[in-house]
Amino acid sequence: VQLQASGGGLVQAGGSLRLSCAASGRFFSSYAMGWFRQAPGKEREFVAAVSWSGGTTHYTDSVEGRFTISRDNAKNAVYLQMNSLKPEDTAVYYCAAAEKDRTWYDLLNYSVAYWGKGTQVTVSS
Repeated sequence: VQLQASGGGLVQAGGSLRLSCAASGRFFSSYAMGWFRQAPGKEREFVAAVSWSGGTTHYTDSVEGRFTISRDNAKNAVYLQMNSLKPEDTAVYYCAAAEKDRTWYDLLNYSVAYWGKGTQVTVSS
């Protein structure tokens, strides 16, 4: 599975961005998908994950209620809608996939099989 994230940019605090991740390869619907981020000088952290069907989602506490992860298996894509952005959301955002047929719980535990190249999100105050 190859992943390509896009949609990052510069936005003012309180604004919104939508990240997209396009996946190549077969059996996309068999991969739990997620987003991680890495701020300057910090370790990469889990942001959100979605199950194979899209029916189950999980978020880190700091983005709960502001971010929404979703997927479109027909388009081999996963999205991260980010609302009410804060300066502390500034980071490089990475799309990620667990091993085929593994659950989203693997991503929560940082067991990532595939990483996409990151996309920069900068939130100004």
